[in-house]
Amino acid sequence: MAGARITRVILRRRTLRYPLSAGFAARLEGQTVHRVERRAKYLVVELSSGDRLVMHLGMSGWFRVMPAQLETHDHIVFEMSNGKVVAFNDPRRFGLMLVLSADELAGYEPLTRLGPEPLHKTFDAAALAAPLARRKTSLKSALMDQRVIGGLGNIYVVEALHRARLSPKRLASTLVTNTGAPRPTLYELVDAIKEVLREAIRRQRRTGDGNPFRIYDREGEPCPRRGCRGTIRRISQAGRSTYYCPVCQR
Repeated sequence: MAGARITRVILRRRTLRYPLSAGFAARLEGQTVHRVERRAKYLVVELSSGDRLVMHLGMSGWFRVMPAQLETHDHIVFEMSNGKVVAFNDPRRFGLMLVLSADELAGYEPLTRLGPEPLHKTFDAAALAAPLARRKTSLKSALMDQRVIGGLGNIYVVEALHRARLSPKRLASTLVTNTGAPRPTLYELVDAIKEVLREAIRRQRRTGDGNPFRIYDREGEPCPRRGCRGTIRRISQAGRSTYYCPVCQR
């Protein structure tokens, strides 16, 4: 899409998570895409008009580039001047699309409240220490809070905690000293978060690959850490499944 003009927007359904705004297609058609960026779990498309197309995939949304025959759940289709046809497919319709002006984007609360990007060069143990020091919740719940880290999801929190040998039930503030400084375990956690995400990007998981994760969705299996005799357990935290080893994660 970047560098091409949006020649036509086909709305095959006008309601995703929320109804599309009046004039949605009209504000996009004829505009050139300057760039496509990501902020946490949001995609932000900068248009030549100065507007931004803000999108969220929800739980089942994904984009595919055609040519190919349209499918049942292709709800919004973008025809581009370079000949590409980009379809947004979302069976459960939890996705989100809206067009915002630059001023509206600056005040759009879901984006302004986001924490730092976990792969940004400024994200380190010191940056994570401040929000964790104030948390009286479990470490897993704190890391899932998008105000603490922007874009870190359930699976990768589980994987990172295992690599860092940290229990998901541990109190978040225990990784920070009384003076607000990060403890050694917090440095290990930050390294584990970045390692897990970089591996996932390299792998780019594809359908049919099976379970590529070390402990996620492996309840009852032996802990994969060398020398550990633990068995992976599953518990529920804040309505999400957490997998961990009770022996090596403390």
